[in-house]
Amino acid sequence: MYETDFWQIIDETRDAADGDPDEQAERLVERLAQLTPDDVIDFARLFEARFQRAYRTDLWGAAYLLLDGASEDTFDFFRCWLIAQGREVFEGALYDPDDLTDLVPDFDEEEDGEAEDIGYAADEAHEVLTGMPLPDLGVRQPAAPEGEPLDFDDPSAMAKRFPKLWERYGD
Repeated sequence: MYETDFWQIIDETRDAADGDPDEQAERLVERLAQLTPDDVIDFARLFEARFQRAYRTDLWGAAYLLLDGASEDTFDFFRCWLIAQGREVFEGALYDPDDLTDLVPDFDEEEDGEAEDIGYAADEAHEVLTGMPLPDLGVRQPAAPEGEPLDFDDPSAMAKRFPKLWERYGD
């Protein structure tokens, strides 16, 4: 599976689900179950690579503002949601997390920002296809997120790092 195929599947399932993360997860499992087990493993690897790329302090800070706080688990679910938004939003957020204000202008913290089930879609599809769990991909998350430490509870540091997000979601 190529990266373009990965993003096409993400976009198709998001569009079919009208942006609802839970519905998208269901659609994603259905779509992946139409592929071969090897393609599902490729999808899982591509997903995991993006999930790890997004393990960054600056993205965690953006999630913290958008969601009015973000534990480690919440940040994991946020990264799944971020991938589920598609390539443009994902890459734009990696380029500058403060741009999430523009990339997702209708962000609703009650409905957006967390998509835990998206992260399990490949696992579920593989099990549907083979009756077996997805093989270990051999990817381990680093002990700490990439980037300079940022005190999420320091209003001046957060306002300086994320001026657009702070204006809309800060204290």
